[in-house]
Amino acid sequence: MASQEPPTKTSVAQTSTEEKNIAVVKEYMRIAYSPKDNKGRSSVAHLCTDDSVFDAPTTFPGCETPLDYADSHSKVMSAIADLHITSFDIAFAKEGHVLLRYSAEGSHCGAPHNGIAPTGNKAKWHAAAIFEVRDGKVYSFTKEWDKLHMWKQLGWMRGDEYA
Repeated sequence: MASQEPPTKTSVAQTSTEEKNIAVVKEYMRIAYSPKDNKGRSSVAHLCTDDSVFDAPTTFPGCETPLDYADSHSKVMSAIADLHITSFDIAFAKEGHVLLRYSAEGSHCGAPHNGIAPTGNKAKWHAAAIFEVRDGKVYSFTKEWDKLHMWKQLGWMRGDEYA
């Protein structure tokens, strides 16, 4: 049984195409943020164009596509095994572009992260994502997120090594 979609707090009237674009993006995010459903790139490949691109060099270096992001995020979720989106704070589309600002939470209750044993610490954070949807699939994904805020809460920083 699929989990219930997180609530959307703020949106605006959308055309039917824009609503479909938002739905594609939310489905991508549902899978990418599901410790159960995200098995890496194969989990989201059906939602992405063959030439898709991803941009978030400070938070996910080396990831160049939304498929790479799904791979990388599945590894993060092995450590934060209860990670989930709590709400889509803002969601709207303009033609093929979709903006999501979302809130998420989770705890380090799974595998070690970068050699750090599970701390049990909980974290809450916000992030924003801008997507471009082409022909019903994710073409581009740009993510803005303060990774260090989450890492501090989870106990993944030993000092200011990432500051």
